[in-house]
Amino acid sequence: MAAGLLICVIYSILIWVVFFKFKWLKFSIPWAVVSLYVGVHLMLIFMVGLRFMTPSSSTATIVQYTIQVVPRLPEPTLVTEVLVEQNQPVKKGTPLIRFDRRPYEYQVRQMQAALARAKQNVEVLKADVLVAEQQVAQAQAQLEYDLYEKKLASGLVGQGAGSEEESQRADAQAKVGLATLREAEAELVAVRAKYDSQIDGVNTGVAEAEAKLAEAQYYLDNTTIVAPEDGRIMNLQVRPGMVAGIVRFGAIAAFICDDDRYLMATYFQENLKFVKPGQEVEVALQLYPGQIFKGKVQDIWKGSGAGQFLPSANMDIHMPPPPEAPQGQFAVKIVFDEPDQSLFPIGGQGIAAIYTEETSFAYLRRIAIRARSWGNWLYPLDI
Repeated sequence: MAAGLLICVIYSILIWVVFFKFKWLKFSIPWAVVSLYVGVHLMLIFMVGLRFMTPSSSTATIVQYTIQVVPRLPEPTLVTEVLVEQNQPVKKGTPLIRFDRRPYEYQVRQMQAALARAKQNVEVLKADVLVAEQQVAQAQAQLEYDLYEKKLASGLVGQGAGSEEESQRADAQAKVGLATLREAEAELVAVRAKYDSQIDGVNTGVAEAEAKLAEAQYYLDNTTIVAPEDGRIMNLQVRPGMVAGIVRFGAIAAFICDDDRYLMATYFQENLKFVKPGQEVEVALQLYPGQIFKGKVQDIWKGSGAGQFLPSANMDIHMPPPPEAPQGQFAVKIVFDEPDQSLFPIGGQGIAAIYTEETSFAYLRRIAIRARSWGNWLYPLDI
C-alpha cells in the first residue's frame, strides 16, 4: 500500500509541476480527462490490495447444526404430552414429547411371556433328550434279546428240536428290533439338534425371544423423545392428540444444537488466493450495529455444485454461462473467538473480512467494516 500511495503522490506532484507550477502545458479539458483517467486507474491499486489481502463477504451467515425430531415408532401413535415450550433451552436427555405407551407396553409383556416360554422349552428339550436316550437304550436291549432269540431258534432247528417257522419268526423280530433302534437313534439326533441349537451359548429360541423383547423395549423407550444434546426446539408443530410415528420424513419439530456453531461466508474464488486456516477475521453482524466480533478461519470449502455431474445416460451440453449469471463462489467456515456463543443465533447475517496479513490495506479494511457496522444503525431506511 505504501508503494501505491507513493505513486499517487508522485503523480499528483507531477500534475501540479507540469500544469500549475511551471505551466509547461496548458491545463485544458482533454488534459483534464487524461489526467483523471490515469489517476482513477492508479486508485485500482488499493482495490486490488483490499480484494486479495483483506477479502470481504457480505453474505456471512451464522450456521448451527439442527436435528430433525422424528418419532422412531413402527406405527402411528397418539401424542399424549408436549413437555417443552418452543425456543426453550433444554439440556441433553430432557424429555421433550411423550407418545401413548400402552400399545408398546402390551408388546413388551407379550414378548416377556414368549421369552419365558422359550426358556421353558429349553428344559422340555433337555427332558426330551433324556427320554430319547432311554429309548435308544431300550431299543438296544430289545435288539440284543431278539438276536439271542434268533440264535437260539436257529440252533434248535439245526438240532431238529425246533420248527423252521419259529426260526423265521425270530429272524423277523430281530430285523424289527434293529429298525426300532435306528429310529430311536434318529429321534435322539433330532432332539439333540434342537437342544444344542445355540448362538453364543444361548438357545436359538431363547435368543430370538430376547431379540424380539429388546425390540419391543426399544420402541417402548422411544415413546418418550428426549433432547439429543443441549439446545432448543424451533418450529414445534406437535400438540397432544396428534397422531405421528410411521412417516419417517415427517419431522414434528426442529432441534437447534448449541455446540459447534460457526459462520459461513462466501467469497469470489480469486479472492481466496492468499486465505489460509487460522487467519484473523472480523465480523460485523446486523444484529449488533456498531460492534465488531473477532474470529478465525477454520476451513475453506474449495468446491461447488457447479462442478458436479449426476450419473445419467444423457450427454452434457457444454454452453458458456450467460453474462448476467453470477460468478461461482467458495465458502469459508469461520469460528468466533467470543466465549459466549449464545450471542450468535442461527441465521444471523453480516459482513466478514479476512486479514491474510497485517499490511496497510488491513487498516483500510478495518475502517471500512467499522463504517458498515455503524451504518447498520440507519440502514436499511425503513422508518
